Amino acid sequence: MEGVFLRQATIHRKTGNPVRQRHEDKSRPLPHLVPVQAPGEHTRGGGRHGSGERVARLPTGRGETPGILDGAIDIADVAVVFQRKSTRLVAVEDVNVRIEPGEFVSLLGPSGCGKSTLLNAIGGMIVPTQGQISIDGQSVREPNARCGVVFQQHSLFPWMTALDNVAFGPEMLGYPAPEQTGREFLALVGLEKFAHSYPSQLSGGMQQRVGIARALATRPPVLLMDEPFGALDAQTRSIMQEELLKIWTAFKTTVVFVTHDVDEAIFLSDRVFVMRSTPGSIKEEIRVTLGRPRTPEIMLTDEFGDIRRRVKHLIREESLKVFNSGTK
Repeated sequence: MEGVFLRQATIHRKTGNPVRQRHEDKSRPLPHLVPVQAPGEHTRGGGRHGSGERVARLPTGRGETPGILDGAIDIADVAVVFQRKSTRLVAVEDVNVRIEPGEFVSLLGPSGCGKSTLLNAIGGMIVPTQGQISIDGQSVREPNARCGVVFQQHSLFPWMTALDNVAFGPEMLGYPAPEQTGREFLALVGLEKFAHSYPSQLSGGMQQRVGIARALATRPPVLLMDEPFGALDAQTRSIMQEELLKIWTAFKTTVVFVTHDVDEAIFLSDRVFVMRSTPGSIKEEIRVTLGRPRTPEIMLTDEFGDIRRRVKHLIREESLKVFNSGTK
């Protein structure tokens, strides 16, 4: 999966939970977390932080709760090109999209069409080779606290409890009462009774709910979700979709959601962007005019079926291009 991972540079492994120890002994710092690039991911050498490594910039004002920004995303003439030795791969090109504050949009398309690449560019984990991405008028060039991110496989810290995982972001940003914030967001996803459980003690669906709570706990204006329910069984996935819509309705955070599931994209979204195969670009924008709030029964309606047929036709066109190019 594209993106960045967190490497733990220093871990104190004596006894107990390092975060709990830190609360008891203020002289002991939390483990230092350094963003490193995923294996095989494109790197941009040089710069202030050395070759290929980027460090997320976070707000410097400590002790203040952030204001909630609008979450408007502007993508202008964006292209992403990966260069590996003599191979040049245009992953994304000529993308121009405006996502309105509080919108829920999905990126849909065949495998390898650049969905995750575009998502990572919005999050600042990949710098566009060409063009510009901005959130609320501020250019995005590196990971930042304006975007919360949820991946397909949960990225929870295994040595922390669910509560410590959710409270971690607010504490690192210096927001007041991070533990209280953690409890509030765990309650939001229905896991307050599991506050002191570790990720290994939770089911897959619970782990993703903690991940969503952690991503929202810093109150980012934008939430990026890269196939967050892809590893779940069908029933759990359906329930998680409904829970996500409830949370989104409460917060009205701008959501950009990557998925391969046509029904999931239509059920969740205000708009679905169907992408072309490599190089990735926007093939068509589909407006989902279904009413809200939505329940699974809406998938049985004629209007939902009409949108599904249109989207599947577009994706089939692109999938056939990929298949036919591989047989020549």
